Amino acid sequence: MMNVVLVIIDSLRKDHVGVYGNDWIQTPTLDALAKESVRFTRAYPEGIPSIPARRAIHTGIRTFPFRGFELSNITEEDVALWGWEPIPEEQTTLAEILSEEGYYNLFVTDTLHQFRASYNMHRGFNTFEWVRGQERDLFRPHTPASRKKIDGVLIGGPSGAHAEEIMLQYFANTMGRQREEDWFAPQVFSKGMDLLKASAATRGEQPFFLVVDAYDPHEPWDPPEEYVNLYSESYDGPQPLTSSSGSSDWLTEAQLERMHALYSGEVTMMDHWLGRFLDKLEGTGLAEDTLLVVLSDHGHAFGEHGFAGKVPSALYPELTDIVFMMRHPGGRGAGTTSDYFASTHDVAPTILGFLGIEPPGPMQGTDLSVLFEGGQPAPREHMTAGYHNNVFARDERYAMFAKNDGSGPHLFDLEADPAMNKNIAAENPDLVKRMYNDYVLKDAGGPLPS
Repeated sequence: MMNVVLVIIDSLRKDHVGVYGNDWIQTPTLDALAKESVRFTRAYPEGIPSIPARRAIHTGIRTFPFRGFELSNITEEDVALWGWEPIPEEQTTLAEILSEEGYYNLFVTDTLHQFRASYNMHRGFNTFEWVRGQERDLFRPHTPASRKKIDGVLIGGPSGAHAEEIMLQYFANTMGRQREEDWFAPQVFSKGMDLLKASAATRGEQPFFLVVDAYDPHEPWDPPEEYVNLYSESYDGPQPLTSSSGSSDWLTEAQLERMHALYSGEVTMMDHWLGRFLDKLEGTGLAEDTLLVVLSDHGHAFGEHGFAGKVPSALYPELTDIVFMMRHPGGRGAGTTSDYFASTHDVAPTILGFLGIEPPGPMQGTDLSVLFEGGQPAPREHMTAGYHNNVFARDERYAMFAKNDGSGPHLFDLEADPAMNKNIAAENPDLVKRMYNDYVLKDAGGPLPS
């Protein structure tokens, strides 16, 4: 039986990867992988941000339209966004299905909230490794030394107090780092390499399913200086290691550029350690028997369209467009692209379809593995997604986003305006109404929660 490796990368923008058209950020690993893979050019998360996207990845079931969300159930350790909830008990995870088929399942991640048993992300895994310390993880106590570092990174803004809270904990968590191996992406991929080595030792005895889920290049952005210097050498002022999600008007051009450079440095560092992980996959001989799927969950804005961060009401390409590749162990489909509207909820049915395993219950995603054999997935003529109380829809020609009730619409002609700079909703109310009714409400199965 075949093995499966699934790599999830948080906050990686599609337009920051060379093979997707970027000519200034170094991503040699992803660029090389694309030459060996089927690469999707129009992939989107069906739900944003991190936890909704991962719920869909692990179950093949859409999280949008986030029905049943109860704000009263949210604790201070949660994120008050619709869809930021555990995998429902009645939904079966991909790992649970593969476990029933005799797979040994392994998971390593530093992505927030997945370590909490109540989120059900660990279900079906034999080994679950959590790399502690990202962002607000209550990992280590604050110290005078960690508090002193705050002075060099606070830039104020509308969420300045929240940013200070994050950085106080983050600096406490990361005190004492010395080598590049101590940063988070290196830790995650190094542990992934250890799990590959262990799997290779028992090769042939039992197939495995390995998930490597890296939080970086998610903020805070603090890669080693050698990576920062690739994109920015001269900067005088507090280091903008994190951003407030909202308007970017309060940030100076120099701060935005530095923020973008710090992020880009983390992209390159993540890519480097992904490369070391893939080298280990090859070196152990496991690659010839392993399906590899690599995707991101969403992006991050750095001043484009007047926004910074992940803003639910600003569903532009810098936030919605994701990386998605899958490599066949026999090389089928290598170097090809697909403009199918691929999504996060397609991952589970694709892996099961490749392995020839029928899920115990219906999944809403589509089996994309048929592309390896020259086939075509089930038709999907449009794509819809949700982020908190906002919706997104697109088809071959147009993209639209609005509030859940359809108010405040933005409409863009992708043929004339692929970057989505000119809102033409006011001149095309009938088209907005059609996309909202025929795409959003139809996919949601009725009126959206409000």
